[in-house]
Amino acid sequence: MALDRITLAHFRNHAATRLDGARAFNLLVGENGAGKTNVLEALSLLAPGRGLRRAALAEMAGQGAAAAADGGFAVSAALATGDGEAGMLGTAMQGDRPTRRLVQVNGAEASAVSLGEWLALGWLTPAMDRLFMDSASARRRYLDRLAVALDPGHARHATRYEGALRERNRLLAGDMEPDPAWLSSIEAQMAASGASLAAGRARLVDTLAAELAKLPDEPFARPLLRLVPGGAVDESQLIRDLAAQRPRDRAAGRTLNGPHRDELEVAMHGKGGAEGMPAALCSTGEQKAMLIALTLAHATLAAKGRPGVLLLDEVAAHLDPLRRAAMFERLRETGAQVWLTGTEMAPFSDIAGEAAVWRVAAGAVERVG
Repeated sequence: MALDRITLAHFRNHAATRLDGARAFNLLVGENGAGKTNVLEALSLLAPGRGLRRAALAEMAGQGAAAAADGGFAVSAALATGDGEAGMLGTAMQGDRPTRRLVQVNGAEASAVSLGEWLALGWLTPAMDRLFMDSASARRRYLDRLAVALDPGHARHATRYEGALRERNRLLAGDMEPDPAWLSSIEAQMAASGASLAAGRARLVDTLAAELAKLPDEPFARPLLRLVPGGAVDESQLIRDLAAQRPRDRAAGRTLNGPHRDELEVAMHGKGGAEGMPAALCSTGEQKAMLIALTLAHATLAAKGRPGVLLLDEVAAHLDPLRRAAMFERLRETGAQVWLTGTEMAPFSDIAGEAAVWRVAAGAVERVG
């Protein structure tokens, strides 16, 4: 068990929703637009980051009948283990401060990054189907989200590196020649956090690759992973490189090398030779199968040591019965609590007897199983 006693207040189309009695499998069933994905998005905010839609906080606040008087929203859940309740997690936005996310752990104010210390949370949504065709930055965000679920400290390294990178780029793009001493100070920050960021990504890829290597090629395509560094990964070398590349970066108006240029390369095992077929060249179905394999392998790793939660939006309907059964069996083996959405119960017949089921309609939730 991971999350229970979940409440959504004025979150998107949910004015006041409560979900009690959660189980290992949890199904949200309803028509398109009913608010199923909104529940998953609310749960995704119990992890560091911007949630599964990467939306601005103001966009999540309820509208119409779901709107709060102050224009804010709140999400909370009890974090439970096999030994009982372990704590309460909550996040909110106040209408008068629409860009500030508030977080509480056991009733005390906390940082969003600290949520990762309590819960390992991941998700797979239809919007991610084009991950292998998307930009390198999208794959870096994906990689960092997976890394945070295994090592919460990774989020701090990413935040510090991005902040220092923005400041260096601001100085490089300015009209006046940057102060060398100030640049050196910023570059030292970039190198320290950047080396940790690169090491975390490399560690994740190695760990995931080892977990994937245990899996058969069927019924899900097995991905091969390779991280291509965008610059030096050693702190001392990164400092030297940043200093040496100032003239070139100044001409470009931005930093051209570093962890912000890392690339995750994915290929399909058993196709296209020893190195596999690049994922971008695989069929849509093969890409989806590799995403599912990655998600399941990561969930197995993430659920070790901390409660794990996996959010799967409209996944089962796109699989044939054989692959659905295989997915449910692997989900059982991960040890994570699973939340799934669908428009009907038929695709979930294999787990209907063991799942908690809620019917979702127009932002209202009713327990039906």
